[in-house]
Amino acid sequence: MTTLDYLVLLGTIVGIALYGAWKTRHNQHLSTYLKGDAHTGWGTIGLSVMATQASAITFLSMPGLSYENGMAFVQNYFGMPIALIVVAAVFLPLYRKLNVYTAYEFLGARFDTKTRVLGACLFLLQRGLAAGITIYAPAIIVSTVLGWNLDLTIVLSGALVILYTVTGGSRAVSLTQKYQMAVILAGMATAFGILVAKMPAAHSFGDLLHVAGSLGKLEAVDFSLDFDKRYTIWSGIFGGLFLSLSYFGTDQSQVQRYLAGGSLRASRLGLMFNAVFKIPMQFAILLLGALLFVFYQFERPPLFFNETTWTTHAAGEHGDTLRALESRFGEVHAEKAQRIDAWLAARDGADPAAAETAHAAMLAAHSESQQIRAETRDALAAADPRAKTTDSDFVFLTFILGHLPHGVIGLLLAVIFSAALSSTAAELNALASTTAVDIYPTLMRKVGTEKRYVAASKWFTALWGVVAVAFALFANLVENLIEAVNIVGSIFYGVVLGMFLVAFFLKKIGGTAVFWAAIAAQTIVLVCKFSPGITISYLWFNLIGCAATVILSLVLHTILGPRDRVEPLPTS
Repeated sequence: MTTLDYLVLLGTIVGIALYGAWKTRHNQHLSTYLKGDAHTGWGTIGLSVMATQASAITFLSMPGLSYENGMAFVQNYFGMPIALIVVAAVFLPLYRKLNVYTAYEFLGARFDTKTRVLGACLFLLQRGLAAGITIYAPAIIVSTVLGWNLDLTIVLSGALVILYTVTGGSRAVSLTQKYQMAVILAGMATAFGILVAKMPAAHSFGDLLHVAGSLGKLEAVDFSLDFDKRYTIWSGIFGGLFLSLSYFGTDQSQVQRYLAGGSLRASRLGLMFNAVFKIPMQFAILLLGALLFVFYQFERPPLFFNETTWTTHAAGEHGDTLRALESRFGEVHAEKAQRIDAWLAARDGADPAAAETAHAAMLAAHSESQQIRAETRDALAAADPRAKTTDSDFVFLTFILGHLPHGVIGLLLAVIFSAALSSTAAELNALASTTAVDIYPTLMRKVGTEKRYVAASKWFTALWGVVAVAFALFANLVENLIEAVNIVGSIFYGVVLGMFLVAFFLKKIGGTAVFWAAIAAQTIVLVCKFSPGITISYLWFNLIGCAATVILSLVLHTILGPRDRVEPLPTS
């Protein structure tokens, strides 16, 4: 890191944050604070929706996930375009018709107060945890680059995002996300171009893709019906559909983004923007990770990408074991690079038998190098049982710091940090608005003035920021950040979606049946997640929770009969 890198990094993240705070400093109207500017265009909405979902975890963790396990994670998004069409056609018109601040106001209007509070609390629980993980991600970067204490970095990162979110509310979030997303797209395109330019000149781009595919990194679609597999086309289409329906249709962090539109058309176009461009963007990020894997087949990678953990234990009592593994890894990696060259040369020849032999030798060398990495993780765990022995979140960061020119390093770090700020700001804003609109009046048992609600929203924003920072201090317990966020969401999203589907399509069912059905369904999902005898992909939790809520609502409505009172839905 040079002075130029620091100027680019700090100038970008602090400049955008201060600009958002300054532009919205006089924002004292509740509607503007919670919903944003009523004149927001569809382009800003589209970028804001995308930026809310594309946190720092997306750009920090997804390349590493692809580096380790290939591109199968892209299947997670296959149900998203369908979900966005449904949200635009069904959810959005009802929200705008009722002129709600939060999605859970609709549950209150359709059912009753207890059901509204339950839906809000399920959102607050899962999104509060997820906000902590999104703060933790950029803190890894700053602490690694600057050598700062990780806990201190988490606190400072949280303080920055709390500053401008408290000041400007939803309008500040949308305003800053537009510029942060521009930085993100420019930075990732730059990283992709530099990575391709640094590939060995002796091999064509097609050859490099063949290497990635041969070593299992381009397997993006899996038609297997195995429910134990985390990512298949079926879990992506069905589980991903219900995950996306719940996220975009009932998660206040997203609902708040597209309710900012000045018209139904603007909000719908913003959602369709994401339906078209979201999967290609995620595919490009995963492809970046696969190409990073190929790059490190010719350029020797670290044996363990988390340099801080490696350096600490290599200097300790297990240092001899770790250094011996590093030496073996260097020898095997050099041999593997030669075997890859030999295989690519044999492929271009006219001897299929020689190509097959060279391919088998390449796979054997790769398997040996992977075995050494597994032994290294075991050695680190033996040295410190509390150490995080997965290093995929550090793969892209290692490439940035070791192989990009100065100035661009600062830009790429600003990309990841900008993504963290934009996503976390949206989450804190949504958590605060849900608390202020759905929980606060219930506790107060009276309607306050607009000024009081704005003040309460600001205090709740700061409070949830503190909660998120506190959880971030424990986020190092998770294995992969991008998966951790989706797992947390999948535990709760299906149940909340089920409540909304009953509200939309089962008009005769009342609040009491839905309330107890949701509690029972949430219990079922938690058993599926934490029971040692059940091993299914977390994406199916969305379908299980949703289906259980709908079915149990029908059953309980039949049992309760006339006692399951239905609230009349307001017409305007």
